[in-house]
Amino acid sequence: MSAHTAQTELTFLGKMLLEGELHCDTGLHVGAGKGSLEIGGADNPVVKDAFGRPYVPGSSLRGKIRALLEQSSGFAVPAEMVYLSKRKGQEVRIHQSDRPDDEICLLFGRNPGRMERVAGEPLDSPNATPSRLAVFDAPLDAASITSQMRENLDDELTEVKSENAIDRITSQANPRTLERVPAGARFRVRFILDVLCLEDAPLLLRLLEGMRLLEDDTLGGGGSRGSGRVRFANLRLVWRGKDY
Repeated sequence: MSAHTAQTELTFLGKMLLEGELHCDTGLHVGAGKGSLEIGGADNPVVKDAFGRPYVPGSSLRGKIRALLEQSSGFAVPAEMVYLSKRKGQEVRIHQSDRPDDEICLLFGRNPGRMERVAGEPLDSPNATPSRLAVFDAPLDAASITSQMRENLDDELTEVKSENAIDRITSQANPRTLERVPAGARFRVRFILDVLCLEDAPLLLRLLEGMRLLEDDTLGGGGSRGSGRVRFANLRLVWRGKDY
């Protein structure tokens, strides 16, 4: 936990900018949703920008890092989680507490008001906690898709992985296709950490911990079937004070 208390005063001191690369060690699938299906295309396409280039949404990267930090901190338990959504079949449960030194809430923000806990009494947070961390969309470095790679791809920048689900009774195959950014691709990542008090400085270590946890986990879909193994490289940290 951090050194924050209920009396900690917040005033903008500066920003930590962390930039670098996200390398795909296996194919990466960050889905675009069913609204992006194309005739003759993959059953599960990857998300692309307006120019048709794959990218990693900042929300996907941020959400995965947060989830891994919550799990590693022991906060992915009913007493530590609240409902973000209770829509049947689409429940969303995240960690939130009213502890002023909770680094997860300091890093990712805290919603004000009354929230229903998954287990236990409702949580009352009279004040919002501003999110310190911003994670930006990570564009593809097109130069990382070499001419040799392009010769073996199904599309200009992506591959299509065929998978089968086998019915255990009839042995009938249910084929499907998964679009992936190929292994060897690189994305440019950018994190910005707002420092609102001296006690915020250690939050950088929590971000780095989350990035390390991601390298030992997977990003995007199909992780249990070989997709989504990534690593960070060529990281650069820059401090910009409020007078920058």
